[in-house]
Amino acid sequence: MATLENNETTPVTQPVTELPVTSAARGSTGLGRWRKEDIVKSGCLVLRGLALLFSLISLIIMATNKHGDGRDFDEYEEYRYVLAIAILSALYTGAQCVRHVHEFSTRTAALSRRTLASVGFCGDQILAYLLISSASSAIPMTNRTREWSDNLFTDSLVSAISMSCLAFFALALSAIISGYKLATRSYV
Repeated sequence: MATLENNETTPVTQPVTELPVTSAARGSTGLGRWRKEDIVKSGCLVLRGLALLFSLISLIIMATNKHGDGRDFDEYEEYRYVLAIAILSALYTGAQCVRHVHEFSTRTAALSRRTLASVGFCGDQILAYLLISSASSAIPMTNRTREWSDNLFTDSLVSAISMSCLAFFALALSAIISGYKLATRSYV
């Protein structure tokens, strides 16, 4: 409360009101920018979490696809490749998700922002490429196998390959966000 005096020297009390702060008054370093960065970070976490989920599902389906009598995934080079890339993708996206959750909870980064942005961008790009590469190498073999036999083995192969494709899409979108974060950061 502020006191003002009138001509008769009696104090007059009036409430002091604060002016609302607009987004223009905040500037580029204000609350609006922090919210935008949090949305970008949480979007990246969600996409990497989806990639982790799809990679784990692909890994589990492919690893358990053993039905004997020529219907084991490990007898085919293409399917071993899908499994290996699903394992790499699950490890990478799991580590990135743990890092993101740690950053959200402590509000501190384990490494410098520039290093994290570069690793995230390159890692997302490389694993997205490997995921689509493994899926595209396994699709022709699966099509040939389905021509002479359509059974649980081939259905499981199709499911694992589909999950690898979904993990690719999630990581590709995450790579776009990582590229945006890398391009818009000032490192001075």
